[in-house]
Parts: sequence; C-alpha cells; structure tokens
Amino acid sequence: MSGCLFCDIVRGHAASYPVYQDDQVYAFLDLFPVSPGHTLVIPKRHADDLFGTTEACAEAVARTVRLVALALREVLDPDGVTVTQLNGVAAGQTVFHSHTHLIPRALGAPKVTHTGVRGRPRELEEMASRLSAALGG
Repeated sequence: MSGCLFCDIVRGHAASYPVYQDDQVYAFLDLFPVSPGHTLVIPKRHADDLFGTTEACAEAVARTVRLVALALREVLDPDGVTVTQLNGVAAGQTVFHSHTHLIPRALGAPKVTHTGVRGRPRELEEMASRLSAALGG
C-alpha cells in the first residue's frame, strides 16, 4: 500500500532491523523500543488491522509470534514477554498496518506499549543479529 511505513519496510524502501521473515510475515525490532528486544511481527500483505487479515495470514503471524517469543526467552531471559496487538485509534494503534508487539519485560517495569525514545542503531543492530541467529537466520 502506498504511504504505509510497514509496507515500505517489507519492500526494502525503509530501514529496519529484521529478525525473521518468510513468505507471509516479517519480524523486526521496534525503532522506539520499550525494552531491548521489542519486536514487531507484521503480515507482508497489507491489512490495516487484525480485522483486515485473512485467516491464513493471522495463523502465520501467530506462528511467528511464538517463534520470536521463544527466541526472546533464549536470548534475553526476561521475566516475561508482553504480546499485544492494537486495533484502531481507540485501542492505541498508531501505524495502520496490522502488527503484533512482543515486549520483553522485567518485574516492576512499567507496562507501556509505545515510547518516544528512539533506540540506538548499534544496539538495535546487535540485538537483531542475536535474535536472528536464535531464529536460525
């Protein structure tokens, strides 16, 4: 879709820190991470939100979310991982391409989904490499 940041990322027209991809999904680090390893999993085919995805696409995203969660646990050993998806403005969605957040959590850390603090490129690059390796990449 023209003008969609995540579609531009999938096409390679916008920068990202990829951790996994297959023919249906793309997983990459959030540029404004809540915590190290904060990853987004998106369908490669544009859908504004969960309601616009096909069943096959939703299943592919769910499989990838599980794979990424396992990699986060292996690489970071967090106290927990928040898996969340926001659908619509009222739910807090800010990028209108369906996506699922995986946010590694430490006990006592604030339960937020977004932050305005951009991650450091070197740290994002290193994390993407570690997660990609854990995912067989």
